[in-house]
Amino acid sequence: MADKREMFRNYISQQGLKLTRQREIILDEFLRAAAHLSTEELYHRVRKKHSHIGYATVYRTLKLLAECGLAKERDFGGGQSLYEVAHRGYHHDHLICVECGEIIEFENARIEELQKQVAHEHGFVMTDHRLEIYGRCAKCSSS
Repeated sequence: MADKREMFRNYISQQGLKLTRQREIILDEFLRAAAHLSTEELYHRVRKKHSHIGYATVYRTLKLLAECGLAKERDFGGGQSLYEVAHRGYHHDHLICVECGEIIEFENARIEELQKQVAHEHGFVMTDHRLEIYGRCAKCSSS
């Protein structure tokens, strides 16, 4: 977590911005989250302990985290962006339940290799990719 804080500090400085206590609090709360969070969810988590931090500050800080590469913004079709901690060198894909909204992260080396192969066969130089599978989770399928 210390290296991520340093990365954020460096980015803020390069942008000519100040690293405020509020931004540090939001960063720490975001990095502790194990889930995909909307701006509102992060705002509510932060407000539980720090009622003086406003929604706009959380929103702007999340955008800064995405710009500097610490957060990935995702759109899983629910009408709002969700953010997850970006892990350099670590790739995962998502299963998204269309009923309850559960998001399951998974890794599969065969899928990764197949995507590279398909890109290569088409003369395509892949710079990034994502795989999202939509359906019903085990809990929703059994009810």
